[in-house]
Amino acid sequence: MSTPFPSQIFREYDIRGKAERDLSSDLFEGIGYAFRTLFPDGARPKVAVGRDCRLSSPRLFEALVEGLVAAGVDVVDVGIGPTPMLYFSVHHLGVDGGLMITGSHNPGDENGVKMLRRSGSIYGVEIQALRAHVEAGVRMKAEHRGSVERWDPEPAYVDTMREKIVLKQKISVVVDAGNGAGGPLALAAFKAVGIEPVALHCDMDGRFPHHHPDPTQPENVAELIAKVKETKAQVGLAFDGDADRLGAIDADGSIVWGDRLLTLFARDILRDHPGGAILGEVKCSQTLYDDIAKHGGRPIMWKTGHSLIKAKMKEEHALLAGEMSGHLFFADRYFGYDDAIYAALRLIEILAREGKTIGELLADLPKTFVTPEIRVDCPDALKFRIVDAVRNKFRAAIGGSVDGLAVRDVVDVDGARILFDHGWGLVRASNTGPVLVVRFEADTEARRDALRAAVEGAIEEAKASL
Repeated sequence: MSTPFPSQIFREYDIRGKAERDLSSDLFEGIGYAFRTLFPDGARPKVAVGRDCRLSSPRLFEALVEGLVAAGVDVVDVGIGPTPMLYFSVHHLGVDGGLMITGSHNPGDENGVKMLRRSGSIYGVEIQALRAHVEAGVRMKAEHRGSVERWDPEPAYVDTMREKIVLKQKISVVVDAGNGAGGPLALAAFKAVGIEPVALHCDMDGRFPHHHPDPTQPENVAELIAKVKETKAQVGLAFDGDADRLGAIDADGSIVWGDRLLTLFARDILRDHPGGAILGEVKCSQTLYDDIAKHGGRPIMWKTGHSLIKAKMKEEHALLAGEMSGHLFFADRYFGYDDAIYAALRLIEILAREGKTIGELLADLPKTFVTPEIRVDCPDALKFRIVDAVRNKFRAAIGGSVDGLAVRDVVDVDGARILFDHGWGLVRASNTGPVLVVRFEADTEARRDALRAAVEGAIEEAKASL
C-alpha cells in the first residue's frame, strides 16, 4: 500500500494540494505508475513532463518521472517553465501525452499536476480512476524501464510565435509575470515579435516574493496598474503562476476582465470567419453572447473549467473560448489550449493594428452593472444540494416572479443561471473546493443589487432547510 493521502487532492481538472503536507514523493511516484494505465497494454507510451518554478517542483518531478520510467514510459523532460510550454511540447513533438507539475495560480506552498493524453486533458472520472489505482498501491514494473531525454522547447516555441504574430507597429507594453514560470519565455516571445516591454517580476522565483501570481485579484495587479499609468503604456499584461491565465490593464489603468477580452478577440476572429462558434463560460456577461451574435458568430454558453471547455471546443469546432478567470483558448491560428503568452500577443496584435485602446475598441458595448465573481464558503457535502434547491425554486417561478422580480428562464448548463427581466444571477458549485460561486449583472445598479438579494436569499433559505 502506498503512503496515505487525502483523496480530495484528486480534483475535477487536476491533482492539487499542499506540497509538504499532501504531496509526498511516494504519492507522485504512484501517480507515475497509475498514468501508465491510461494507455493500452503492450504499448510503450512517450510523454513530455514539465514543471513550474515552485520550490517543491524538483522533488515532485523526480518522483513522478521515476514512477513513469519504472512503469515503462519514455519521458521527454521539457524543463522548467509555464503550462503552455508543456502543451506546446506535446503538440510539437507528437508524443502520447504530457504531465505538468504546477500549482497554477495557487499559493507557493501548493503544487499539483495537470495531465494530457495526446492533446486531450485528463479530468473527471479518469482522474478518479487514477486515484483508485494509486490508493490500491499496485505498482507494476515494466520488463524494460523507460528512457529519459531532455528537450528545450523555447527555440521552437519562440519561432512559432514569430511566425503566427504580425505587428503593424510597435506599441508600449508593461508585463508582470508575478515571478511565476512564464516570465522568461514570455519576454523571449515578445522580443521575437519586436516588443520590448517594461518587465515587472519576470524572473522565476517560486516563493513569489512580490505578490501572489493570480491576475484575477485586483490587489495582485496594483503595481502593474501604477506602472501602466506611470509609463503611459497602451496596455498592461499579467500572468498567473503557470501562465495559462491572462490579466489585462487598459491604458487608463482599468482592469479588463476575461469576458471583455473574449468579446474583443471574438470580434477580431469573426471578421474573417463569419458564422464561427465562440464559447464562453456560464459566469460571462450577457453582453458577450449578444455581441457574438451581433457580429455574425454562434455563441455557446458552457461549463466552467479548462478541461471541460477544451473538450466542448473540439465537439463544436469552436474557433475561440474563454473564461472570466483569464483562460483564453485559440483554435484560430493556434492549437486550442489556454496559453496566456499567445493570448497576450494576439491582444498586442489587435491594438497595434487598430491604433486604439481596449476601452475605445469596446466603447459601443452596452453598459451593464456587474458584480465580480463572489465566492461563498459552503461544505462540499451541501454545495450541490443547495444549488439544486435554488434552481428548483426559480424554475418553479418561471413566468411569475420572486421578490417582485420577473423570472424569465433558468439555464442549468452549470449550476443555475437565472434570467430575470433586465438581468441575471448565477449560483454554481465550485468543482475545486468547498465554495459556491455567485455573480450578477443588470442594466442598472439598483436592479443588480435586487437580483443579488433575491438569489442570496434563496441560498440562505436552502442552507437553513438542509
